[in-house]
Amino acid sequence: MSFEWKGIFPAVITPLSENGELDLQMFDISLSAQIDAGVDGIILAGSLGEASVLTIAEKEKLVKFAVEKSGGRLPVLLNIAEGSTNEAIQQAAMARKWGARGLMLLPPMRYKSDERETITFFKQVAASTDLPIMLYNNPVDYKIEITPDMFEALSVCENIQAVKESTRDVSNVTRMINRFGDRFKILCGVDTIAMEELMMGSTGWVAGLVNAFPKETVAIYRMVIAGRIEEATSIYRWFMPLLELDIHPKLVQYIKLAASMTGLGTEIVRAPRLILAGEERTKIMKIINDGIASRPVLPDYLNL
Repeated sequence: MSFEWKGIFPAVITPLSENGELDLQMFDISLSAQIDAGVDGIILAGSLGEASVLTIAEKEKLVKFAVEKSGGRLPVLLNIAEGSTNEAIQQAAMARKWGARGLMLLPPMRYKSDERETITFFKQVAASTDLPIMLYNNPVDYKIEITPDMFEALSVCENIQAVKESTRDVSNVTRMINRFGDRFKILCGVDTIAMEELMMGSTGWVAGLVNAFPKETVAIYRMVIAGRIEEATSIYRWFMPLLELDIHPKLVQYIKLAASMTGLGTEIVRAPRLILAGEERTKIMKIINDGIASRPVLPDYLNL
């Protein structure tokens, strides 16, 4: 089950048809674009994947489809975001049965667990599976921070191997490396500070706008790793107005719209979300259209 926690791991959107069902034909197109662009893993049913409105049966279809599509070339991960420890454990078991090679795991949903409860939750889920786990540290949106002291307590769990760093504090990368070395791999989970965190030692990027712009996202990562900072910076500056769509409460609608406009998704969302309308839609479409119109010419980043 082992793989390297490095590179670009798209938190993929869940394409839906006009009737609100899974659009596996579009999902195939989306996955093909990600794989061809050179991503290093696929994360299903995350926040962008509308996890809270997906059924277990739908998660199973998505995992099995992605596993078959990837053909073992890259790991497929399932996100677990549950309010119950038992449900999280059950989904971890199902993920393994379906063929997932790893998990992204959030703290308990809906209930704001304290430090002891959060550590216990993570330990119990980790003990239930042999799948590698990346914890999702996003106190901005989910109100529970996984502190360095908590990571210290969790270091005894060998399969807790990485963190999706979404505190929006770039200095947390340095704090984690200073304290733990490479015990926990750090993947940036916020598009607008991804290059900064890669420069400070993050090993990867759990990306959002990659759904619409996969090649540009992978190019930035590969060029940073290759030390071609000036070229990477130029692409990153072009990308920034688009990347800012990732840090809004409507990131799902915004990124789905962007993916639909680049031919890699549909903008259909499930209620209570609604498709963008009016002035907001016009504003977001302009940002996306401006980005498409000025899309940079990329170097041969796959062969750096």
